[in-house]
Amino acid sequence: MLRTRVIPVLLLKNNGLVKTTRFKNPVYVGDPINAVRIFNEKEVDELILLDITATNDNREPDYSKIKEIVSEAFMPIGYGGGISRLDQIEQLFKLGVEKVIINTAAHTNPQLIKNAASIFGNQSIVIAIDFKKTFWGKYAILTHAGKKKQIADILTFINSVQELGAGEIFLNSIDHDGTMKGYDTKLIKQIGPHINVPLIVSGGAGTINDFSEAIQAGASAVAAGSMFVFQGIHRAVLISYPKYSELEALLNTKK
Repeated sequence: MLRTRVIPVLLLKNNGLVKTTRFKNPVYVGDPINAVRIFNEKEVDELILLDITATNDNREPDYSKIKEIVSEAFMPIGYGGGISRLDQIEQLFKLGVEKVIINTAAHTNPQLIKNAASIFGNQSIVIAIDFKKTFWGKYAILTHAGKKKQIADILTFINSVQELGAGEIFLNSIDHDGTMKGYDTKLIKQIGPHINVPLIVSGGAGTINDFSEAIQAGASAVAAGSMFVFQGIHRAVLISYPKYSELEALLNTKK
């Protein structure tokens, strides 16, 4: 197992997998069960599954679909989308989900973080932060799948969710999403020293060198979507994952 986690992110919409660019224009990329089976064969250590329409549709997680996906997976799965209550979190863990990823509810009901961490353990509670640059070059947090801007400053918000019991931070760049042009290492460098839990970064990975740059900037783990589902300049759909030996050599993670 790699010491530095390299995590595929799968976006679920209407029971199928899609990939977005800057949170827009979702492109169908296949069946989630097929994708999980391929990642099993690639011996991926961890997956993130995000239902990108659940919150805006005001619906609960699709428990039957999640159960089907988790039952096929040989690796731990973190799930996010439509989570707003403790009973939902409990149900997800009963289905075999290892971590829950809370985004919008971290703003609308921050007490949920404290209660969930107290009951289920900090290590199982991940707080997702979707962000983008404003016209003035500052960073803003957006929720509801990138549709609603929050007032909170990123660092202030991170400090607050850490105090509430967040076990990990999942930092996702809307501007870089799907571009495959690299992570926002500037922000990673700014906030990295202020985070005392693992920091997963997402949005922009196009090559394994991008992973290395993100880790050097201060990330604890790297996540990617387009890089693992598209091939070539025409972005043909082909699910893949780097060879373990390549990741090990680049990230210097051999135990």
